Order: sequence, then C-alpha cells, then structure tokens
Amino acid sequence: MPDRAWFKDWFNSHYYHLLYQHRDDEEALRFIDTLISYLRPSAGAKMVDIACGRGRHAKALADMGFDVTGIDLSAASIGEAKAYEDEHLHFFQHDMRLPFWINYFDYAFNFFTSFGYFRTDREHNNAIRTIAQGLLPGGVFVIDYLNVHFEEDRLQGSVTYDDADVHFHITKWQDEEHFFKQIQVTDAANTTPRHLYTEKVAKFSLGDFTEMLAYHSMQVQEVFGDYQLGRYHLRNSPRMIIVARKGE
Repeated sequence: MPDRAWFKDWFNSHYYHLLYQHRDDEEALRFIDTLISYLRPSAGAKMVDIACGRGRHAKALADMGFDVTGIDLSAASIGEAKAYEDEHLHFFQHDMRLPFWINYFDYAFNFFTSFGYFRTDREHNNAIRTIAQGLLPGGVFVIDYLNVHFEEDRLQGSVTYDDADVHFHITKWQDEEHFFKQIQVTDAANTTPRHLYTEKVAKFSLGDFTEMLAYHSMQVQEVFGDYQLGRYHLRNSPRMIIVARKGE
C-alpha cells in the first residue's frame, strides 16, 4: 500500500520540522502545565511521552520533578531529544505498536494528534495495548486528539507557505474515514516539486476511543475540548482530550 508507512519518511524529514517549526510551543507548554495542575501527580511520578518528537514537552515534565521517558519512531527526532537526557529524563527510538516497558508508568501521554496514522485497526489497537500494558494498575492515560466534527466543518482546501528558499503547497481533503494533507515541497527558484508527502489521520470519535480503551481495561474518566481544559462539545470544541484510567 502506498500510504503504509508515510509517517516514517515524513517525520524523519528536514521539511517536516521546517514546516511545523512555528507551532505555538508556549501554548503547548501552558497546556501541559494546566494538565498537570488538574492531574496532580505525586512527586517523582513515572511518566511516558508517546510520540515525543524532539522531546521539548517531555523535558518540561521532567523539569517539574517527574521521572520521564520519551519514545518516538523518528530516529532524527530522538537523536535531538537525547541532548536533554539526564538521570530523570530518557529517550528511546521505539514504535508505539510494539511492546515497551510493562506495568511501569503512573502516567502516559500522547500529545497533539500523534495517533491515528496507521493503516489498519489492528495497528491502532496494538498501540493502545502497548500504552495499557505500560501503565501500572490505576495508572492514567491522556490522549490529545483532534475533534473530528470540528475539523470536518472547517477543513481548508488549499494553502501555500514559504520559508526561506522553500515553498510549501498544502492541499487538504477528507473521506468518510480519514483526513488527508498533501504537502508539495518546492525550492523557491524551481516550479517542479522536489518532494511530495501525504499525511493521513483516522477520524476517531469519542465512541471509537472509548471502545478501544475499554478493550484494554481503561475507562474514560473525563473529556475536555481545548487546551484550557474547557468542556468538550461535539461540534464546537477544537480538541478532544481524553483522560482514561487503567483498572486496578
């Protein structure tokens, strides 16, 4: 299948980091601070950041006094993240679909729609299983996902973006089961695309996640609709932030 592993090449690409370098990191860090204030973990709690990217948010958690492990499929991202490592912060290149540490973590996090990329339901289920197995009984999992209905109503068709000598042409569309984003990369002096990537994200609803989590003995405790932890609304909330707890 042509989209079988699009994320392996794209997330390792220089252009991926160039395109998304202007993400609002301050907002992301404020969200993490707000989330920790809500969760109130004990000092030194063991946490895992799944699909941690370059590790800045895992580092923020470690700076709060927690014992943090970050995992990501991208060798390039983990290579950069390792610059932050210390006795309370460690990073590993790892595929979330495969088993990791068992019955070890108090908290697991998956931030900023870093899920829904795989080709089959079984692969997504395997990732949830890895997360559930990694948590201690009573452990908490937080997944921050796009709100499908919000995105469906506001999907932009096409945009362009320039950064230095690189031109990005971005086209978005959807079908019943997925959102797609095609990124054409062209050097500014050349009208022929040099690179072409297509992101593909599954349209998982709250019901879908509730079912996937329950299958692995995790029960949804709360759902928030934005990074301020406001109430979740089916159509108006920009995010779907699910807090689930593993059975004792």
